[in-house]
Amino acid sequence: MSGLRGWLAVPVTVALAVAGVFAVTGCSGIGKNVASRDFGASGIGPSSAGNDTAAQVVVAAERAGHQWAAAGSAALAPGVQTYTQGGGQCTANYVFVDDAGGVYLGQAAHCAGAGNSAETNGCMAHNLPLDTAVNFTHNGSLHSSGTTIGTGQLAYSSWSTMRALGESDPNTCAYNDFSLVKVDQQFADKVNPSLPHWGGPAGLNTSGTAGGKVYSYGNSSLRAGISGLSPQRGESRADDNSTGGWTHALVSRTPGIPGDSGSAYLAADGQALGTLSTLGIGVPVVNNVGDIGRELAYARAHSGITGLRLVLGTEQFNPNR
Repeated sequence: MSGLRGWLAVPVTVALAVAGVFAVTGCSGIGKNVASRDFGASGIGPSSAGNDTAAQVVVAAERAGHQWAAAGSAALAPGVQTYTQGGGQCTANYVFVDDAGGVYLGQAAHCAGAGNSAETNGCMAHNLPLDTAVNFTHNGSLHSSGTTIGTGQLAYSSWSTMRALGESDPNTCAYNDFSLVKVDQQFADKVNPSLPHWGGPAGLNTSGTAGGKVYSYGNSSLRAGISGLSPQRGESRADDNSTGGWTHALVSRTPGIPGDSGSAYLAADGQALGTLSTLGIGVPVVNNVGDIGRELAYARAHSGITGLRLVLGTEQFNPNR
């Protein structure tokens, strides 16, 4: 893994938010340039989770204290397009709740990047401020930002939080790429926590990966609204212990592309594994996902959001669809 990481170092590895023109990769999209990122590999660890356990940080949908929209008709769910004002287009990952009744959709922190593509370290990168407006949209494309179906506000960013705290752990700085968008109250009843197509998440992965199947749902505006291109199926590579469990590498015949950034990945058993952060250009194409267990534990410790929990899907995970 170390050799591959060197080969795919910046600038060949690019951030996945749709932004400007990606001269290195030949991809193009909508928005402003966002930070390029490196990549590398497992569940909740003592350095980031404190006394948290998987049972404490996830909640079944029926016990989350919220009335969810039906999965088949919900406007807002994992996989919805996000457009951050002044940032880029990304894909939402999981649904979260807090003790005060707030409902959140997760996205990658770099979706709200305010610096340039040379900023690769989340502890040093510049980010748009909290309360920045985020639109949830349908049918965004290269020609249009699509139809707004909901709105929210940036409520937490791992990048700005790490910068404020003076975080110094190199793996945390490199791979903690996670933010939360609080759904505006008038749209909260339009949310369902199930991942489109696959169902789940069925739990929280805390053991990492070792060649297992993985499943995702990307919604890049580069896909031109063709929903059949959104479901992603791939295979994880063995975790790289040198990254402290913060990231997982995977390959797929239809990899995540710019605009899929932030999207949820499920492990072979349907448990929440991670959030899409980087695209490595090479053969094969390697995607890398930040470990959601560690990202969520960091957010619970430092976001100021009381009782932050990941909501499990109302629909059963099915890898055979």
